[in-house]
Amino acid sequence: MTTVAYQGEFGSNSAAATQALFPGSAELPCSNFEQALDAVTLGAADLAVIPVDNSAAGRVADVHHLLPESGLFVIGEYFLAIHFDLVGVPGAGLDDLECVRSHVHALGQCRKVLREGGWRTLVSDDTAGAAREIAELGDPRHAALAPPAAAAHYGLDVLRAGVEDDPDNTTRFVVLSREAAFAPLDAGPTMTSLFFAVRNIPSALYKALGGFASNAVNLTKIESYQIGAGLNPSCFYVEVEGHPDEPRVALALQELRFFSSEVRILGVYPAHPHRRQEPTA
Repeated sequence: MTTVAYQGEFGSNSAAATQALFPGSAELPCSNFEQALDAVTLGAADLAVIPVDNSAAGRVADVHHLLPESGLFVIGEYFLAIHFDLVGVPGAGLDDLECVRSHVHALGQCRKVLREGGWRTLVSDDTAGAAREIAELGDPRHAALAPPAAAAHYGLDVLRAGVEDDPDNTTRFVVLSREAAFAPLDAGPTMTSLFFAVRNIPSALYKALGGFASNAVNLTKIESYQIGAGLNPSCFYVEVEGHPDEPRVALALQELRFFSSEVRILGVYPAHPHRRQEPTA
């Protein structure tokens, strides 16, 4: 049986993504992203399912820094529609509430209901963990913003359903493995994730990325970060539409390598169908 690690608890959005991707798998909940990645690296899990960005809250902190250093490979992606319920202990009502807790991203994605209620907020490590804390607390004055599955899992009442600000709220997850599993060139629409460090010369980033523009390769993400202290050149995590063996992508990567001290392909995987959906007005 495949064992899949994720950050969070049973009933979390990461658990929902794992169940959709790998139904019937053994789940390994972890307290943080680094622990989930280490579980795969050390062999305690076969795969990890990790959120990388959300349509409302943006990038998930630390993930893009951890990915290149983990030694793992991206083998897939998944887009999950995100819904939050306001949940409380059995018998609690909205008039009882004084405080709402959840993960910092969930609080940021449900600002309207929080503003309407005027409740205090507390940050929890995880959305499903917030529901568990409410169940353990047993206080009708406290509620949580949690995924729909969490209320049933912890025996809580749904005080208000679907309280996310954006009905199209979506989180993108990536699947990580110890072994590379690059999609074949003829696999259909493909994404490539890569890491690079620019050479310490003037205009290095401009020149390194120029090949993508001149070869009409679309960059869907670029994240910068520093490794070490001092004046070390910046490192970048990049995602592009296309396969490294496509001539236009190969030419772009050739130019990237010329102006970089290191280029590492982290994954070549099928683009999720969500990318082909037309945005709603």
